[in-house]
Amino acid sequence: MENRGTSTAPDQGADSRLEWIDTARGIGIIAVVIGHVWTQGALRDAVYSFHMPLFFLLSGILSKPQPVGAFTRRQLTGQLRPYAAFLLLLILADLVIEPLKGGRPIFHRWPDDLLPILIGGSWLRGPYTIFWFVPCLMAARILFNIALARWPDPRDRRWGLAILPLLALAYLAGRATDISPLGLLTVPMAIVLLWAGAASRDIAWRPWTITLLGALALAGLTRFFPTLNMKVGDYGWPLLSIGSAIATSLLVFGLAKRIAPMASPLAAIGRASLVIMYCHVALIHYLSPYIDKPWLLAVALLAPFAFYHLIRLTPLKRLFL
Repeated sequence: MENRGTSTAPDQGADSRLEWIDTARGIGIIAVVIGHVWTQGALRDAVYSFHMPLFFLLSGILSKPQPVGAFTRRQLTGQLRPYAAFLLLLILADLVIEPLKGGRPIFHRWPDDLLPILIGGSWLRGPYTIFWFVPCLMAARILFNIALARWPDPRDRRWGLAILPLLALAYLAGRATDISPLGLLTVPMAIVLLWAGAASRDIAWRPWTITLLGALALAGLTRFFPTLNMKVGDYGWPLLSIGSAIATSLLVFGLAKRIAPMASPLAAIGRASLVIMYCHVALIHYLSPYIDKPWLLAVALLAPFAFYHLIRLTPLKRLFL
């Protein structure tokens, strides 16, 4: 759900690298939309066991040390601009759509509603519920890059000394509250996942590795381990549920590398994942009373996909993309 990154291995060409990354993003964003269409049951819990960690891990794989000031400025301008643009677009849409349905817009007390809109995170619900993710990822990437500039090797033992307190902070904060301005409650766990992605960049795919990852992934996908809800700081069983999410995501990455040459539709969806991420919840929110879930899934994927390509043809791409 972010701009394309740097090469993940010295022997991969840029085209093949970007193709598998976009393929993985495509799989991930489809899982995200499925989890918001089917809001309860085994399918929902299966995708919630890994779908958001996948994007943090993928961002970690793409990370490399960068000058702190320049990187921070790029993150702030590159991520907050589309965040604000899509949020304003959906607020305006809600002001029109809800009265047409005979309802009341979510934000209808002006100027009092400006504060929760600016705070974001757990104050944004309904069609805006996914908006916690981008500021959380942005803050985590900025902090991760500060540490990566000091310790460029993610397997340096000093990282272990930093990650253990972050894990403890993530679990303690998640148990203490679900209040999360701008999604910042999830930042400690997001940094852990960024590091895990960077550290797993050159994972060796041996039979025992696949067996171990498969067993961990299966425990999460089948709900043997409690599932995750990263937005509210719920990480399931300590270490086990998040370990299962990492395992499932790594297997998805391995699959994406294998199928990328023949999975161009998935890669195309992956390239549109930012727009799909911002728009799909609103479509589900407004249309779920009127159409069946399989059709809702198709609309929630394809309408933002079409919007992405429309935006690319206009000057608005500088604002939204």
